[in-house]
Amino acid sequence: MGAKQTRSAQKYQDLTDKTGFSPEQIKNLHKRFQQLSDNEETISRENLEKIPALANNPIRKQIIDAFFDKRNQHQNEVGAFQEIGFEQFLMVMSHFRPPTLKTTEEEREAMRKEKLRFLFNMHDTDNDGTITLEEYRKVVEELLSKSGAIGLEAAKAIADAAMLEVASTNVPHMAPDDFYEGITFEHFEQILKGLEMESRMHIRFLDVDTMTMRCGKSKS
Repeated sequence: MGAKQTRSAQKYQDLTDKTGFSPEQIKNLHKRFQQLSDNEETISRENLEKIPALANNPIRKQIIDAFFDKRNQHQNEVGAFQEIGFEQFLMVMSHFRPPTLKTTEEEREAMRKEKLRFLFNMHDTDNDGTITLEEYRKVVEELLSKSGAIGLEAAKAIADAAMLEVASTNVPHMAPDDFYEGITFEHFEQILKGLEMESRMHIRFLDVDTMTMRCGKSKS
């Protein structure tokens, strides 16, 4: 019994070291994982597609894909998993971990960059390190056209105009005939400069309070 408890404690400590979550937060997230997986050892896309709060989300596909994207596992890998286990689920959830009062400025900056990279990966769907006009247009189309307030052609025009604005900002001396390949991660950082990503990235659709990582709605 003692040996089993020691192994369990060591396992939680290893996960704490990898993700920054406390053992209590890891236990809470494991409960949510079991609910989503129907007590299986892995989660598939189908499990996440059943979450009611995601049903009408215009970027539902990108959100779900992010959980299976190998780039979000804090490793230098690309590609996608068919299913993920609890540790992989936890690694993705760690991108939503907010800073604490003890977080240093250096740690806060690293956390911000990590969150921005996560968002960038969601839109860089072909893993080439650039958000192209086609990828950007697709996101804008989904956000605008699915709201029912604007047509598909109008959404395309808005996406094209927005990308042109980004291009003129990032490459101010671009000639009229030059082709803007797309938004690099460095450009992406500049676009979102000044936005407090460290504490504003939430994941409410999992019904988890991102401050405590408790299942169920926050009481605060």
